[in-house]
Amino acid sequence: MTEQEIIVCRCEEVTYRELNETAVKYNCTARELKLRTRAGMGYCGGRTCRPLVDKLTNSLDKENRKQITLKYQPPIRPISFGDLGGDPHE
Repeated sequence: MTEQEIIVCRCEEVTYRELNETAVKYNCTARELKLRTRAGMGYCGGRTCRPLVDKLTNSLDKENRKQITLKYQPPIRPISFGDLGGDPHE
């Protein structure tokens, strides 16, 4: 397996090659790259791939950067223990 074949976003199965080719072809910001490839839009919300997507876009075009990093938004909302273990008939 080469560096280009490494899967960066496991949730959406986006490879490094796909990210790199898309970023170069469209001169993408991190947000646009996310929208074009779906990297960072999977179940984990970009927790595993976001740093590499940010690094890739930052290294391509430092002069025309509009957005430095992707927004981090956890996919899970807090829930209380009472909601988890409470009596459903109450």
